[in-house]
Amino acid sequence: MTCPICGKQTDPKARPFCSKRCADIDLGKWLSGSYAIPSEDPEEAEEALREMEEQLRKPH
Repeated sequence: MTCPICGKQTDPKARPFCSKRCADIDLGKWLSGSYAIPSEDPEEAEEALREMEEQLRKPH
């Protein structure tokens, strides 16, 4: 089995990843929303657009 992040052989301690680093990268993708499934629902699209506009208005 290979690591889904980098393709190296998995380590039994970090399975299904090769290392803690790749496991942390995967966790970061989940937490940031990178693994989100796109929706075709027009109401969800409008809500997402409103949320993005609100984020752009907030000071960094």
